[in-house]
Amino acid sequence: MKYRHTWAVVGASLGVFAGGMLIMLALGAMREPPAEVEDRERVLSVLAREVYPDEYPVTIAGFGEARVRSTVEITPEVAGRVVEVHPNLDVGEVIPAGDTLFIVDPRDYASAVDELEASVAQIRTGLQRIRTQMANDQERLSTLERNRDLARGEYERLKSLFEEDQVGTRSGVEQAEQAYNMAQDQVDQLRRMLSLYPIELEEAQSSLRSAEARLDRARRDMARTEIKAPFDARIKRRNVEKDQMVAATAPALIVADDSLLEITVPLDSRDVRQWLQFAQPDSGRRVAWFAHPEPVPVEITWTEDPENHTWTGTVHRVEQFAEATRTLHVTVRVEGEDAVSHGDELPLVEGMFCEVRIPGRPMRDVYELPRWAVSFENTVYVANNQRLRIRPVDVVRTEGNSVFVSGGIEPGDRVITTRLVDPLEGTLLDIQLEDHDAEELQ
Repeated sequence: MKYRHTWAVVGASLGVFAGGMLIMLALGAMREPPAEVEDRERVLSVLAREVYPDEYPVTIAGFGEARVRSTVEITPEVAGRVVEVHPNLDVGEVIPAGDTLFIVDPRDYASAVDELEASVAQIRTGLQRIRTQMANDQERLSTLERNRDLARGEYERLKSLFEEDQVGTRSGVEQAEQAYNMAQDQVDQLRRMLSLYPIELEEAQSSLRSAEARLDRARRDMARTEIKAPFDARIKRRNVEKDQMVAATAPALIVADDSLLEITVPLDSRDVRQWLQFAQPDSGRRVAWFAHPEPVPVEITWTEDPENHTWTGTVHRVEQFAEATRTLHVTVRVEGEDAVSHGDELPLVEGMFCEVRIPGRPMRDVYELPRWAVSFENTVYVANNQRLRIRPVDVVRTEGNSVFVSGGIEPGDRVITTRLVDPLEGTLLDIQLEDHDAEELQ
């Protein structure tokens, strides 16, 4: 009975299995065969630009702060009490050149001038008296010399008559000799006096020069009591008030000359070496410093409002080479008339932070491409026979959204300008030229 039950179970299992197989075959017969898959190559749609080499201007850009060329600290040259100040002597006001800024009490200095003028006049009078007396004594000397000659002649005549002819008396001869000696003594005394006149004249002239020097200094001190604006002076700081005592060493004002502004711009030394235009140095130059840059006009824009505030300046000099940053500091000058406002614009003033754009040497035989068309590995994608090709290029310069390259591409090549991420070389392309290229080809 046991075996008969086992075979029954096995038979039932086989029947179920056979039935399942028949159902699967029936379902398979009902299914349609799969459609045949078409093997088609993927096409990449891109924009491209047909490129040709050309010459492009180079602009070297940098940033700097405008500053005045000349700032002067005005210190009184004489001490005293301030008796007058300019009515507009306030910070920010501009005082015209030659206007009086303030006045130190001039009375003591005027008295010193009067006193020295009197002293000079007195010395000049004494000097003239010495000259007149010397001239008179020179005339008197001639008279005394004549009297001496007459006395000598009379003495010699009487002496000869007395000794040879026994005429006259010894007393008469002695009196004649005495008269001659007195006449000679007068001549000698006057000659000694005349020899002293040059010394007296030199002393008087020295005294006169000294007095005149003191008078000139007193007059300068008198003039210095009135302090005037050395130029159209903008007041930056004021440390003086009316009735204030000022010293000759204490700064009273700080003024700025806004007629000439400068902006010092740090530039990459590589840009300077490659693009900045320098004048040819003199053949005999022996100074190890940069030659003067060419004074080319530059464009200056205020970073706060670059669209509406633009001025013109001129490259002036190389100020310094910053070793730490490897930058060259180039100074640009802006004349006052080029910095003034027009209409609603603000003037260029000290403290404004500006962008300076300096024209450099032009680039020649280079291709201009959009920045995104050149990879960080300095390669571009080119369409060649409707296929994508990767070309290495030499990047000459990057400026704004443009990259200028040389080498690696040829005139007439179609450079892909669509942004691509790791495309496969040889990919089939559907090319659409950029608008301006398409118009040129029609």
